[in-house]
Order: sequence, then C-alpha cells, then structure tokens
Amino acid sequence: MESLPAVSVLRLGFVVPRPDLIISQWAEMRLLIDGRDVLEEMHPGGVSSCWRGRWFGRPEEWPLAASDEPRRVELTNNDCVTDCCGGTFVTIQRRADRVVWTGWENTEDIRLPVPADVHFDAAAYDAELARAVADLSWEEPVDSVARLMTLELAESGCFERWGCGVNTVYPLRRQESAQVVVHFSPLEAPYSIGSTFVHEVPVSRDVPAEEQVRRFVDMVAADDPRATAGVLG
Repeated sequence: MESLPAVSVLRLGFVVPRPDLIISQWAEMRLLIDGRDVLEEMHPGGVSSCWRGRWFGRPEEWPLAASDEPRRVELTNNDCVTDCCGGTFVTIQRRADRVVWTGWENTEDIRLPVPADVHFDAAAYDAELARAVADLSWEEPVDSVARLMTLELAESGCFERWGCGVNTVYPLRRQESAQVVVHFSPLEAPYSIGSTFVHEVPVSRDVPAEEQVRRFVDMVAADDPRATAGVLG
C-alpha cells in the first residue's frame, strides 16, 4: 500500500496591516507551513485575502475551513480585485483524518513556482484555526472596537428598529486617529444609490473598547441613526 505524504505543520497569526490599504484595513492573516512563509515566496508583497473581518462566523464558515467538498480559496491579492490584478489561490479539502491543500495557483505572476500538495493532520489543523481566532494579543484599540462592534451589532439587531440593516463594519487607520466605520441601509433597499448611510465612530485609546461599543449601540437604540449619519453616493 502506498504511504501517504508526510504531515506538515500550519501556523497562523493576524498582523496589523499597512494603513494605506484600500480593500480592507482589517488585520491580515499570515500563515507559515513548516516554518516557511509560502505566500510571501509566491506573491512577494501581496495582501492577505483572509482578513480578520472574515473570521467572525461559525468555524465552518471561516476562510480556511476544510470540508469534504473541495473549495478554491483566495489567499492573497494586490489590494485589488483578483480578477483584475491577480493573486494566489489554493484548493482545500478534508480527506478522512487529513486536510489537503492542492491546486496552488498564482495568477499575479505565473513565472513564480507554486508549492506542491500539502497535507495537515485534520485535528491539529482545526485546533490551529481556533487558536488563531481566539488570540487577541495583537489587537490595537481600533481592532478591538471593530471586532466587538461587529459582534454586538449582529447580536443586538439595534438597527432593525429603524428598518435598517448593517452592511459592513471595518476599522479605519489614519496617521493620527482611528475610527470604526459602520455602513447601513434600509432593509428594503440595501444597496440602492443614495440609500447607504455611514457612521464613523472615533476610537479612543483611553476608554475600554466594550464601553465605546456600548455607547454607539445605545445611541442607535435610542434615536434613528440616519439622522446623524453621512450618505454614500
């Protein structure tokens, strides 16, 4: 019987991104396979497509989650849509007690070599994803507020009182200040031109993140948030 390939070790971690990124200023996911930064080797200077804002759902919805069905996953981009500027991809599948990464692609520069198939122990793989999500040690205040804001708005449903729903929440890093941006719109016309509203919530380093989130949620619960929001064209 043919033996299976050796098992590799995956290590994940979030890092604060450059403040000039356009697509997302959520923290970027960095990954090492057997101690190698394979994405930097494949796509030097690339931006992670598995940013922190995509890791709030159930474990089976996380960007690198593995299931029995193979799934093509975008790993990096050029701070642009990959159909436009290219990026890196891999196909992830759970096979019995292993998770296998196959079909590596580099549409940003096909001249650079891509890794061979990689096998991970499935239990260790799942544990590493959970550990990385639970690790908050890297967070800056804006990251903590953005994370808690995302979770609290989803749980409280406070915008629904006003017939609105949250479209997106994200951190915004500026040279001398930081904000958490909340886009929302009427439930009956979530993406109509002129119907998307925005609140830019200043983040303080001197006030607990939980308190800053509670103040905003209480404000939305008390008064129609459209009255004090900006409007996106």
